[in-house]
Order: sequence, then C-alpha cells, then structure tokens
Amino acid sequence: MIVDKQDVAENVEMSVSMNGVELIAKFEGCCLEAYLCPAGVWTIGYGHTAGVRQGDRLNSKEEAKALLAQDLKKYGACVNECVRCGLIAFQLTQNQFDALTSFCFNCGSSNLQRLVEGRDASAIAEKILLYNKAGGRVSAGLTRRRKEEQALFIKSA
Repeated sequence: MIVDKQDVAENVEMSVSMNGVELIAKFEGCCLEAYLCPAGVWTIGYGHTAGVRQGDRLNSKEEAKALLAQDLKKYGACVNECVRCGLIAFQLTQNQFDALTSFCFNCGSSNLQRLVEGRDASAIAEKILLYNKAGGRVSAGLTRRRKEEQALFIKSA
C-alpha cells in the first residue's frame, strides 16, 4: 500500500480525551494494592504495570489517576507513531484515537500495529473484535471491551 505523506501530514499529535480515559478506567477498574492480573503481571491502579512489585500500594485514587495519565501518554504516543509512520493512512477522529489508545493500552503496541497496518477505518472497526482472547480462550470481558472500543471507533464526532 502506498501512503500519500501529504494525507498523513494533516494529522497532528493527539491525546486521549475524557471519553477515552473513562472507557479505559471502566474496564481496568482501580485497585490500590498490587495484584497479579490474569496474564500473571503485577498490576496496580488502573492497569499500571511498569515497575510494579508484590506488596506495592498506592495512597489514593488520585495517585492511581496520575499513573493512568502517565500510561495514556505512552499508549497515545504509540497511536500517534502509527500515524507518523503511515500505518494509519487516514485522518483519525478523536473517537478513533481514543478507541485505539484503549486497545493499545490493553493489547500492546505490536497488536495495535497488526490491527491497523494496511487497513482503512471500516476494516479496523471490523477486525478489532477479533482481539478478545486471553490464554487462547474467548474472554467475555475482552469481548465487551472490544465491542465498546468498536462502538467508540465508529461513532461520529
């Protein structure tokens, strides 16, 4: 697929909106004490994993929200990078950006790249539903999350 750099250049750096933050927080939930997630990774707050160890504890939901904001900058940057390098070759809406940031937060940057590469918006909206497995088995929670991400992705601004 050939990407017209002029089309991609119209995109500016985006950041997640409150709609995106609320979607992610809803599915991640908040836990002030470190716990092992289903994937066996130590997690705290709203899905924060970097440097978390057994026994870690946060003092407040505000501290958890600060970690979430830090994490969302990282995962939003992954979506922006997909635009910059041409993996996303169309102008993103805020809702599309938020949905892809939620997806990246949950599934990682390599899965984000696989989801978007060479696809238009309608194909991405269709394929996002396929990322609903944990340990090779369909997860009801991931199925709900992907459906909400899809609904946000296709929602007009």
